[in-house]
Amino acid sequence: MRQSNRANIPAAAVVLALLMFWQAAAMGVDAAYILPSPLQVALRLWKLRQPLFFAHLPATMAVVSVGLAISVVLGLGLAILMDGCPVAEKALYPLIIASQTIPITALAPLFVLWFGYSLWSKVLVTVLMTFFPITITVFDGFRSVKTEMIELLFTFGADKQQVFWKLKFPAVLPYFFSAIKIAVPLSIIGAAIGEWLGAQSGLGYFSRRMMTQLDGAGVFAPILLLSVVAMILVTIVSIIEKRVITWRGQ
Repeated sequence: MRQSNRANIPAAAVVLALLMFWQAAAMGVDAAYILPSPLQVALRLWKLRQPLFFAHLPATMAVVSVGLAISVVLGLGLAILMDGCPVAEKALYPLIIASQTIPITALAPLFVLWFGYSLWSKVLVTVLMTFFPITITVFDGFRSVKTEMIELLFTFGADKQQVFWKLKFPAVLPYFFSAIKIAVPLSIIGAAIGEWLGAQSGLGYFSRRMMTQLDGAGVFAPILLLSVVAMILVTIVSIIEKRVITWRGQ
């Protein structure tokens, strides 16, 4: 327990230093509608807790949940397909890379035009931002499996299915969890971008609405909430990873 607390000291020191710098910068600007202080943001978050926590946060988390679930299924499917079929790898890999060169801010208004202010316009933005790291990271995990190990299992009479479950699947698990830890913050960013550009609810929408009212603390409050949610989700994924991948430290 003491070792865990000591390990958190550097992170706490960095956070404290950033808050002090933020406070000093806010005092230097002396314009809350441009750069509110951390205390002003915290007070505004507490004052707006009712709409933020009970209306807009659930809307954003619905987008994140659906978008991330689709990205996991799509990313794993593409990675497995490219690993099992070299032709599919040659055909799909360049397209997957090209999908990340499209500006999200250019596509998001089109999604709103096609699907309106429904859930799916934001989900598509989230999927476009999150499926890529899952696909590429998991695919790299498959490629990290040594050919000698695969040939050894085939020598022992294993078929392709047994090689996948006994060798490739355990080997790719660390890569999968790393990809999820990357995708979780990206999914929250994607949901916020989608809500910012076209929505009727959600933390991104709320932040944009506060900006039109020149409420600097109101703009930062949902952003702060999103950051905290992202850190909590990544921590949960890390805990699950430690429980599942028990052999990593061996």
